[in-house]
Amino acid sequence: MEARFGRVLTAMITPFTGDGSLDLTGAATLARWLVEQGNDGLVVAGTTGESPTLTHDEQVGLVAAVVDAVEVPVVAGAGSNDTEAAVELTRRCTQAGAAGILTVTPYYNRPSQAGLVAHFSAVAEATDLPVMLYDIPPRSGRKIETATILRLADEVENIVALKDAAGDVGETARLVAAAPDGFEVYSGDDALTLALLAVGAVGTVSVASHWTTPETVALMEKFFGGDPAGAREANRGMLASYAFESSETAPNPVPTKAMMRVLGLPGGDCRPPMGPEPDGLADRAREILVGLGRG
Repeated sequence: MEARFGRVLTAMITPFTGDGSLDLTGAATLARWLVEQGNDGLVVAGTTGESPTLTHDEQVGLVAAVVDAVEVPVVAGAGSNDTEAAVELTRRCTQAGAAGILTVTPYYNRPSQAGLVAHFSAVAEATDLPVMLYDIPPRSGRKIETATILRLADEVENIVALKDAAGDVGETARLVAAAPDGFEVYSGDDALTLALLAVGAVGTVSVASHWTTPETVALMEKFFGGDPAGAREANRGMLASYAFESSETAPNPVPTKAMMRVLGLPGGDCRPPMGPEPDGLADRAREILVGLGRG
């Protein structure tokens, strides 16, 4: 069975111009290139898209530009730690033509599980689109407990997926085992994608796929085609890319923007506070490409 949004979705960076303005032409160019590489869908204005530094107007404009540029599903990052703001942004992204909504756990204020149920229910009520929850406790400061995800999946008709960046494969296995039919889990951590597929994930929302889409597609084809050894080999070839995509000195999306520059694709610099780019990052990007056979 095909996954709702496809198997491979890149969590797309947001290109900026030299003065830090939003580059909608560059976003459209990059989106088309990613689809040509083999992406089934795209996620825009998520964390990798520097959503914390985008205005709502910029996020909506970005969604509209990418929707106009490609024919694959575009999932719009529309989260906030303010429920009213998340509801408004969800409505606007729906009107902009998104195929789905990615909504992150409210961050910093760390609501209770009951607060999370109320927040996510309000977001889902604001749209008729399918909604993907985004569980990333290292950034949000609050885990969406499995019982909470299951309650939302059971009670809210259009909450149909999870981007899982919680880093607990065993807990994901328990979630998949108890989830209702049609609820889908996507890996939100490239280094754990193969492990998450093994316990029931249907695909990935990937950062490294900015430059490893063909390899990621191959991993999916091998895994779902019944060739686990081939999937492991494909995964092995991307380990250096997974390590490159984020570090303490160059956190995501700084390395991806360096990689886009090396590839001659739109990107620009990150907006503050991300950056500055450490010395040698572009050289490391070139090494990664050589290791993938693209010298």
